[in-house]
Amino acid sequence: MVYYSSAMATTEKVVRQSVSLPSRIARHIRALAKSRKTSANRVLVDLIEAGLHSKEAEKQRFFALANRLSESTDSNERQQIKKELARMTFGE
Repeated sequence: MVYYSSAMATTEKVVRQSVSLPSRIARHIRALAKSRKTSANRVLVDLIEAGLHSKEAEKQRFFALANRLSESTDSNERQQIKKELARMTFGE
């Protein structure tokens, strides 16, 4: 199966970027490319795009929780939201 991103479907200037990968990650990328019947480059682009989308979604979730925290009057809910924001910020 070949995966195409919507960003690559449009005519977009392509910039060549050199990246050094640890050998275990490079092997994993090549295995994914082989199983998807596509290039390692395509797999890398798809993974980077997915990561960027994930980061943006996490940021939006953080702001939504911060808004809920500022609007909530329930002390239990506020405590839970604070814990979730701390987990998002500092990990667990």
